[in-house]
Amino acid sequence: MKEIRKVIIPVAGWGTRSLPATKNIPKEMLPIYNKPVIQYVVEEAIRSGIKDVIFVTNRDKSVIEDHFDYNLQLEGVLERAGKLDKLKAIRDVAEMVNVMAVRQKKQLGLGHAILCAEGLVHGDPFAIMVGDDLMFGGVPGIGQLIEVYHAEKKPVVGVMEVPWDKVDKYGIIDGEEVAPGIYKVRDMVEKPKREDAPSRLAIVGRYVLTPDIFDYLKKTKPGAGGEIQLTDAMQQLARDHGMMAVRMSGMRFDAGDWAEYLSANIYFGLQDEDLRYELLSMLKNFVQFQ
Repeated sequence: MKEIRKVIIPVAGWGTRSLPATKNIPKEMLPIYNKPVIQYVVEEAIRSGIKDVIFVTNRDKSVIEDHFDYNLQLEGVLERAGKLDKLKAIRDVAEMVNVMAVRQKKQLGLGHAILCAEGLVHGDPFAIMVGDDLMFGGVPGIGQLIEVYHAEKKPVVGVMEVPWDKVDKYGIIDGEEVAPGIYKVRDMVEKPKREDAPSRLAIVGRYVLTPDIFDYLKKTKPGAGGEIQLTDAMQQLARDHGMMAVRMSGMRFDAGDWAEYLSANIYFGLQDEDLRYELLSMLKNFVQFQ
């Protein structure tokens, strides 16, 4: 069975949930502590053994690709200033992964974005990581799915339990638990009403799929807003060939949600020993003045 060496990261969206901050800056480039959102996603992929990153982008987001390239002018400034630690940090980013990009010329949904990358996948199984979903814990998030993919030899989606009042914001699976935290997917539905949701197990932006998903995407009819939903194609793939789901461990932050974005900044700030106590002191002061 082929190793998972490629990941598709869709980054072509407008980031309207994060306006006005994202008027001229891609949401994936917003900083969380001292790195942009997208770097955390790419680092998770690297820790899971992935070598090639395929960005599905648009004409206004070349800055994302540029972040993973060399900046010779800046490197020269840092080298002349003797700031060798910072020089190493930015060179490490440029060398961490092989980057490819394809444009999604029309915003026609996540399924369409994935279909745009078919030519760069070359018939191999691949991962998908949503570019504003951050996962942190022991085993990297996408790595948890790759383990199950190799064990079960089937496509895999990552899920987490969400409150009932939020099921209408996610794709929800109906699954049979066959091992602790591992499910055989019976069905899935995109953004169901609470009364129609088969469970609280929500798909959270991590997938390992086989190349036959592209055939299903080509047959998937556009839904609301003219968008092609990845969930609709996966639903038929699961019915025909089977699919697994993994209840992912670790912490998750949706960088498009302001509360979670700010929480992620606090989380990483607290990991820095030079900032931790000053940050805690400031947070206590904030609480006192509420």
